[in-house]
Amino acid sequence: MTTVNIEPALAALAAALHGEGPAVELSAGPDGSPAVSLVETPGFEDAAVVVRTSGSTGAPKATVLTVDALAASSMATAIALKGEGQWLLALPVQYVAGVQVLVRSLFAGTRPWAMDLSGGFTPEAFTAAAGELTDKLRFTSLVPTQLQRLLESPSPQTLAALCRFNAVLLGGAPASAELLAAARKAGVRVVTTYGSAETCGGCVYDGVPLDGVEVRLGEDGRILLGGATIAAGYLDAPELSADAFVENDGVRWYRTSDLGELAADGTLTVLGRADDVVITGGVKVSAAHVQAELERLDGVRAAFVAGVPSAEWGQALAAYVVLADPSPGASDGFRARFAAGGTGALTGARVPKTVLTAAELLMLPNGKPDRLGMTVRLEALHQGK
Repeated sequence: MTTVNIEPALAALAAALHGEGPAVELSAGPDGSPAVSLVETPGFEDAAVVVRTSGSTGAPKATVLTVDALAASSMATAIALKGEGQWLLALPVQYVAGVQVLVRSLFAGTRPWAMDLSGGFTPEAFTAAAGELTDKLRFTSLVPTQLQRLLESPSPQTLAALCRFNAVLLGGAPASAELLAAARKAGVRVVTTYGSAETCGGCVYDGVPLDGVEVRLGEDGRILLGGATIAAGYLDAPELSADAFVENDGVRWYRTSDLGELAADGTLTVLGRADDVVITGGVKVSAAHVQAELERLDGVRAAFVAGVPSAEWGQALAAYVVLADPSPGASDGFRARFAAGGTGALTGARVPKTVLTAAELLMLPNGKPDRLGMTVRLEALHQGK
């Protein structure tokens, strides 16, 4: 098994967190080990880490995280997980969930282990890396695609490795009810997380805000996240910072791009992105709802739905669909169901006008769906009809 050298990254992060060095930005080196960049952050006090947003819907933004914000996040995470243990790094370090594994380990004084991602994420590599953990309390962070691959692995050793974790934090993208049910049935202790680079990563666990985190809804239904874990802003982008962050009654808030609902007990349900609504032929349709209905159909493994420009409809629904059977015959038969007027709950305005079938969703290196990349392909396919 290839050993990933995380020592330079840990040393640079430790110096930044102690105020003894400049802010750190991590990236993936050619051999799979983290590459360290020291970043000047003029205008930001106590900056420790710079993390690029995922760029799933546009250009990544350089998010500045302070020592205090990272400390608050690490403490709140430890409280929620009922302890500080050893972490397995299974995500790219250039994204917030990856770098947070190292940051939490430094605050806890525990030794993290990094799996080799140079050849991509595989159940075999995960299982081997998990076997290196020696602490009784074990944690890792995954995205839904990774968890799906681990649960589908025929190796009993892989499931055993998963079940040895005291908590598997799952975030980066919505997880289907079927995936969560399968994981919990298998004995995996999954904790769903919601957050972003702007909140030091996940700050709402299983719908419940972490200690010190506040959640409220704006007048437009957007989720607002507040408290000590909120980023200082975006590097060299004051206008973007002013639009995304606001101080109110001594609390710093981040205005997300997501819509949500709050139950009477304060539990948060994320409904989807604020830009999710597609107006097609004068009818408002939720792309997230259509995506969920597609994923309920037999033979569909995953789906992504977006609105694309249409001369006839203004916007048309287009779907990028992963089938369990990707053969040409099965793909043709699936598309024919929509050409004939839809199926199940997908009728009328909810019927995608363009359907692209593929072996997998397009994904970013951090495991999030590449919404922009898939939308571009759907637009090209729709215009080419």
